[in-house]
Amino acid sequence: MVFRTMRVGIKFVVFVVLGLLWIGCESKKDEGMKANASDVLLVEAFLVQPTSVHENVEVPGSLLPAEETIIRPEVSGKIISLNVPEGSLVPKNFLLAKLFDQDLQAQLAKLEVQLKIAEKTVEREKELLEISGISQQDFDLSALTVDNLKADIQSVQIAISKTEVRAPFEGQLGLRDVSLGSYISPASVITTIREVKNLKLEFSVPERYAQNVSKGALVNFTVDGGEQTHKAVVIATEGNVSQTTRTLKIKASVTANHKELIPGLYAKVILTLGEDSDALMVPTQVVIPQARNKQVILFRNDSVLFKVVETGIRDSSYIQITRGLHKGDTVITTGLMAIRPNSKIKISKVNRIE
Repeated sequence: MVFRTMRVGIKFVVFVVLGLLWIGCESKKDEGMKANASDVLLVEAFLVQPTSVHENVEVPGSLLPAEETIIRPEVSGKIISLNVPEGSLVPKNFLLAKLFDQDLQAQLAKLEVQLKIAEKTVEREKELLEISGISQQDFDLSALTVDNLKADIQSVQIAISKTEVRAPFEGQLGLRDVSLGSYISPASVITTIREVKNLKLEFSVPERYAQNVSKGALVNFTVDGGEQTHKAVVIATEGNVSQTTRTLKIKASVTANHKELIPGLYAKVILTLGEDSDALMVPTQVVIPQARNKQVILFRNDSVLFKVVETGIRDSSYIQITRGLHKGDTVITTGLMAIRPNSKIKISKVNRIE
């Protein structure tokens, strides 16, 4: 009986030990499965698809009148009449100032009297020439005198016209800088005149964009204090890039008038450049900067591939990949710091540009 009891006890102990060993193995197996499961990283990705993008460049500009001229006299003299309505619109050839010209008027009157006498002399000598009363040479000298007097009269009339200062075109006058009775010279400024019905926009772009702006291009701009975006059409570009500023000067014509648009205002010019209808865009955070290049991490067959890329246009959310990616590639967007070349990953969500 004692021996049988001992045998039963030994069997019980062996059974308990085997049970404990089985439980330990199962526990280690579960831990190993959990460890293997923890090696697979759960990440999000982005599907690369072509999209249309463009680059907006903002440059400073100036709003100017289509024409602007400083009004100066052609000759020196005393102002005897002054009519400069400051800030007013005046038509072309409007008389702004008149200089003293009585001496020229007297000279003109004298020449006109001499011309009448000379013309009568020619008429008489013509009759005498017909009856051979004078020689042809004498008649020709009298006719030459008439021609010389006419030329002298024309010269004096031109001199008189120079004493009149007129508006060269229809425009708005500036402030008056002289007074009635002042003695002025060609160096004196009477006022300025600006053609404000038509405005132009002048700005410069960096040399890297010089080939992207050509005649006929449409640009948008705003002015300080303004609430609207206005448009202008490029009408001309400078023939060369400035070697000092490395910029290209451009002139554009404003397409419509508005009360906000005043000559001389500072303008913010917005250029739409580098438009690409098949650009490959990815979220900016996927590009990993390296010492000599830039990389992204691609998802390939449940594993990763580090790919060197080149970038282009960038905005607040996306960046253009100009080389290194193709349509349909899947780029990993999260967990980038934890991913290694041999990492196993699982995609939880795939995003794309809407």
